[in-house]
Amino acid sequence: MAESTPTVGAEFPVVSDQIITQKRPLISDDKHFSTDVENTTTDEGSRKQSPFRRIIRVALLLATAALILGWWISATVLKATRPRWNVRRVQQTVFAWMFLLIIAFRFIPNSAVTRPVAAVWFPVVQQPWYRIPRRLRLAIGWSCLIAFILASAFGFPLSYNSDYGHRAISVLGLLVFQCGFYLSSTNRSEICWPTVVTGLFIQQAVALFVLKTSVGYSIFRYIANLAEGFLTQADVGAEFFFDAATIAKNWFFVNTLAAIIFFIATIQMLYYLGVMQWIIKGFAWFFFKLMNVSGAEAVVAAASPWVGMGESACLVKPYVDTMTASELHLCMTSGFSTISGAVLSAYISFGVPPQNLITSSVMSIPASIAISKMRVPETEEPVTRGRVIVDRGEESLEDRPVNALHAFSRGGLFGLKVAGYILTNVLIILSLVSAFNAVLTWVGRGFGIDKLTLQLILGYVAYPVTFLLGVPSHEIFTVAQLLATKLIENEFAAYTELAAIQASSNPLSNRAFTIASYSLCGFANLGSLGIQIGVLSALAPSQAKVIARMATSAMICGFIS
Repeated sequence: MAESTPTVGAEFPVVSDQIITQKRPLISDDKHFSTDVENTTTDEGSRKQSPFRRIIRVALLLATAALILGWWISATVLKATRPRWNVRRVQQTVFAWMFLLIIAFRFIPNSAVTRPVAAVWFPVVQQPWYRIPRRLRLAIGWSCLIAFILASAFGFPLSYNSDYGHRAISVLGLLVFQCGFYLSSTNRSEICWPTVVTGLFIQQAVALFVLKTSVGYSIFRYIANLAEGFLTQADVGAEFFFDAATIAKNWFFVNTLAAIIFFIATIQMLYYLGVMQWIIKGFAWFFFKLMNVSGAEAVVAAASPWVGMGESACLVKPYVDTMTASELHLCMTSGFSTISGAVLSAYISFGVPPQNLITSSVMSIPASIAISKMRVPETEEPVTRGRVIVDRGEESLEDRPVNALHAFSRGGLFGLKVAGYILTNVLIILSLVSAFNAVLTWVGRGFGIDKLTLQLILGYVAYPVTFLLGVPSHEIFTVAQLLATKLIENEFAAYTELAAIQASSNPLSNRAFTIASYSLCGFANLGSLGIQIGVLSALAPSQAKVIARMATSAMICGFIS
């Protein structure tokens, strides 16, 4: 029988476009959330503003809008930029009008845009689509996805010394991996197949957009450069305690942890100012409509390629403690499947094409969502799905930040706590791996094996996985050992080995090198496993057991995606 509307958990539900976010929730350990709009009670005094404050707020917004508009007009009419529309001028225009629209929609209700769109979308597209029986809709979706994958694999000229046989193996590998996640799912009957189909479809579309168009590549490279440039500002603060020579060595203890502390402090300040609530609200609407995931999941998944897995989880700090098991699994999976803008330049210095790194990270966003929702389907109702209400609770006045600078300072203290968790977990996990390798080496000598290590064992375990990636047969074991090095140690060590192989007298073929550079791009390793557990446990102590239980599954999902 035809369905007029989808049901929650099976199809994308039809809900109101409204997403409610209480203004400036505080970033503290004592917080309360509610998704029941009808039964939620909020402090009416906190929702009311005095007329004077309201006037000041409007005046500041209008002054900011006038300043941005004046800056854009000045940048447009100057002689240096007048002759032609260069890249910088396009960037100035995009950013200026983006902020102007953000300010404008502080006064214009969203319904001014959503209602006309809904008036066309619902009767023309959505209602006719949902009149089709669900099984037929899924059949149409799978057919379109399969056709798109086959067209992507066999519709373009051969390159990198590849052949259609290896491309066919890659398509087969995609099918095998998806079947594996389906069979290992925690609840196969609750898998939301439209989310899976949409995620895989977007993955292929993003790959074509970035790989086959210069516009796509330029856009994502520019975003990665922005993220990297922002995070490197933490080096200035770190240099105050150390020296320029130490900063130039790019030590994890100095550079990476300093960037994490600085980033978390900035996010806390943006939460106080209400900026992060606006971002979460927008992502919640977009991804809920597109892939039926919650707003918190969407923010973490979309932010991971630019700011890294530790920092991306902090973007939704007030929501982590109330996340469902499926949400936590997806947040960890997306972090494991990508790299961050902060390490992009380091990998490029190893000789890895930046186009490969950017494409791999961006493709991993929808892929990680699809894979995670197959492995751990959603069986509960997330707090940030469709509607978001953040309640300040009964926090005392003395615990509230008095201004943005105070929130920034408190965020730095919390960032120091998170950095401590990261440092501790990375140290003990890598030390444990080294101790385990020492025992394996001692045992292996009794069997006449000189260097029996986890890397060697996992190299053989990863052999079938590498084969299904489409690597040429004579190079499968070499690439498999690179994957094992990435999993046991980290991607830095793996890319270092890849660079050494390419500089040797027997380098990898173009196809094997391309596949290896894509496959190694991600934080799925045992050291990062400690980082994920440390960060999320610091953000949500009450969820520590759930996080530790699902972390290994998320790492494997991120490794495959």
